[in-house]
Amino acid sequence: MSDIHGCYDEFNSLLEKVKYEPTEDKLILLGDYIDRGLKSKQVVDQVMRMVKENDVVALKGNHDQMGVDALSKSDDQYSAHWIRNGAITTLTSYCGAEIFEEGFDWDAYDKAKEYIVDNYKHHLDFLSSLPVYLETDEHIFVHAGINPLLEDWKKTKEEDFYWIRDLFYSQAIGNTEKTVVFGHTPVVNIHDSADIWFSPHGDKIGLDGACAYGKQLNCLEINEKGYQIHCVRKGEWYD
Repeated sequence: MSDIHGCYDEFNSLLEKVKYEPTEDKLILLGDYIDRGLKSKQVVDQVMRMVKENDVVALKGNHDQMGVDALSKSDDQYSAHWIRNGAITTLTSYCGAEIFEEGFDWDAYDKAKEYIVDNYKHHLDFLSSLPVYLETDEHIFVHAGINPLLEDWKKTKEEDFYWIRDLFYSQAIGNTEKTVVFGHTPVVNIHDSADIWFSPHGDKIGLDGACAYGKQLNCLEINEKGYQIHCVRKGEWYD
């Protein structure tokens, strides 16, 4: 799964729908746990617990890194960048909606920042420590993609692993025979559908269904039968 973006209810609904069983299944999360959706704190809490207790693999997304940079560094450019990219919902999930009840201003932001740093440093440490890719025998799992122009894809710049877009998905990959499974770029921007995108080159699979934008949260199941796809729509509860 990828790009949960604070969509805590949909995340758990999808886990129910696919009958996720921690003792039997290997769950790989491709990053972007925070921002845009309303329950970033709850998502991070759960992902931390699942990594610790269920051996879940959680990779780093660009929003996770943006949040860490903004909250842990004093340079306002990091905060401005984060705020432009959905920080307000994350701040309110940690501090309560009342923090900005009179509208957003920098004093309120600084109070929210101080509160999170003082009370949730373990969340920041967790997000900061996440790996940027997972390689298996047949796949490379990553938030945004790899640099297809490098002879050795592992030399991709760290920020490209969670920021790269067109350069990666718009052309065939020639530096690995493995299939790259990625999120980050909403697949509706690639093939006019929120459903999982399978590259016509057969070398990459895009998962981001843009749930935080009102579309859906996707899950790619890989088993002995091959690939199976699952999804829940925004606001859907699977029973």
